[in-house]
Amino acid sequence: DDGEEKAMPVFQILLLCFVSLSEPIAYFAIFPFMPEMVHRVGHLPEADVGFWTGMIESLFSLVQMVLMIFYGRAADRWGRKPVLVFSLAGVSVFTALFGMSTALWMMVAARCMAGVFAGSVVTIRTMISENCSKKGQARAFGWYMFTRNLGIFLGPLIGGTLANPAEQFQSVFGRCAFFIHYPYALSTFAAGAFCLFNTLAALFGIKETLKSHEAKSISAVPSPPLSTWSVLKSPGVPIVLYIYGHTMLLGLAYTAVSPVFLYTDVQNGGYGFTDQQIALYLAGAGASQAMWMLLAFPPLQRRFGTGNVLRGCAVAWPLFMAAFPVGNELLRHKSYSLFWILFVTTMIGGSGVSMGFACVQLCINDISPSSAVLATVNALALTVNSGVRAFAPVAFTSLYAVGVRTRWADGHLIWFVLILVTSALNVALYFLPAKAEG
Repeated sequence: DDGEEKAMPVFQILLLCFVSLSEPIAYFAIFPFMPEMVHRVGHLPEADVGFWTGMIESLFSLVQMVLMIFYGRAADRWGRKPVLVFSLAGVSVFTALFGMSTALWMMVAARCMAGVFAGSVVTIRTMISENCSKKGQARAFGWYMFTRNLGIFLGPLIGGTLANPAEQFQSVFGRCAFFIHYPYALSTFAAGAFCLFNTLAALFGIKETLKSHEAKSISAVPSPPLSTWSVLKSPGVPIVLYIYGHTMLLGLAYTAVSPVFLYTDVQNGGYGFTDQQIALYLAGAGASQAMWMLLAFPPLQRRFGTGNVLRGCAVAWPLFMAAFPVGNELLRHKSYSLFWILFVTTMIGGSGVSMGFACVQLCINDISPSSAVLATVNALALTVNSGVRAFAPVAFTSLYAVGVRTRWADGHLIWFVLILVTSALNVALYFLPAKAEG
């Protein structure tokens, strides 16, 4: 451990992790006030609000998906740091401008432009990998996954807390004409300012990790030896990309469905929790995931290898999904003691499946044909992730609604589907290349 710590530039990795907060904060900050903003700005009937809200929220990921490979190739050719700073600067500007939209087309344009500049995640993942040895990657990506989850928490918190400041904080902003006219500007200004701070932190604090870029001028850097298509066809890359996408699908599906399930009343297949209980559960699950990532994952990965830890998560995932309909049945039969035992066990122990997300990132790094195209491989993975993120939440919440409406299996249709989808990951892992075993 001592040798590993000395070999790893801890400050650089922690700074990269801190900078990585920008993308999830920019993405999620608008979620709390989006329905109200769409309704107010678009003057839409309430029935149309859901469609426009989902469409505008997903534009970020759709545009990001289209441009991710471009950012990966650019980082391999011109260096990681220039691409990182450029991306962060653009996200800062267009995240801030979103709150000043006064028409739906302006909201669409600002969201699309924020997605255009959302290439920082490619370079950050690549730079973390290049900053540490193979042994140190598990710890470094444990920190990275923790800070990403922190960003998912902080984004909605910033957006929701600072929306409508003229109403929420009348003593300070009650007479401010600007915030009366632009009630969501403070939220997006705060998110944009955070991204701008990280732009400066990256510009002045982060060191370039692409060795060929350090040694030569930009114009003299040779093109990456492999084209994107050649990288995609490289041995092991397609199956690892599939496993990565499958794992991301599981996480996004659960994240979308769980709050709705927790809120749904017991007779319709849920837990019937209050908003406060849902918040406590999400906070508890988030804390548990953080402990698994920071404390358990590094030693487990060192002892058993990336592939075996991922297989353990894949075995546990169907059991984790099955616990939710079982919990509902316990509530239906008023077995409250058994329910709370299952609930706490699922919240604490089941959160260990989150280690799977760090595992697939290490698999992506290991399967890269060479270090010269590491950013391109990460870009391919994140293109897959952006595509999944664009459709998975809508698809799985719609499926959940169908199950509740039809009362199929007491409203548990979604959990049967998720058990099948999680079980299928075990089949894919039979084909995990030896190079990605860690």
